[in-house]
Amino acid sequence: MAETASDVDREFEARLADSSSMAIRVAFSVLRNQADAEDVAQEAFTKAHRAFHQLRDRDRFRAWLVRMTWRMALDHLRSKRRRMIRDMAAVPQAFGPTIEDAAIEEERKAQVWRAVDALPQRFRLVIVLSAMEGHSVKDVAALLGVAEGTVKSRLFKARRLLQEKLR
Repeated sequence: MAETASDVDREFEARLADSSSMAIRVAFSVLRNQADAEDVAQEAFTKAHRAFHQLRDRDRFRAWLVRMTWRMALDHLRSKRRRMIRDMAAVPQAFGPTIEDAAIEEERKAQVWRAVDALPQRFRLVIVLSAMEGHSVKDVAALLGVAEGTVKSRLFKARRLLQEKLR
């Protein structure tokens, strides 16, 4: 029996109700700004709604939404960074060290995020969900649909790669 549009919408709403706060937390872990995180999560919800009928394994909806939100948050962060750099270049240097201090701090944050961004996705996702978002290894394994041992080994490798990149 074919699904009706209303059946698909009801299923989407039920799955979204279970996963929406997780998407906002993932976006916040990347953006560190609640309003931006909510905006990005809302965009992810809209995108997920449009593509939900094409999702083959709906039981993996939560992991799919997390990955989509993660990517969209990174895109938002990169765009925001480019705007900030452009805006800072336009500010006169008469303001002294406060702008310089802010630029140094932003560059430090940018360096960390560049290192995180440079990680392969499987490592990037576990490091954000576990180390930055605070999820247990068991929760990350469930979200990503992999074994706990896989999460542990990816975390170990991700931390080692980050150490190398930040030296």
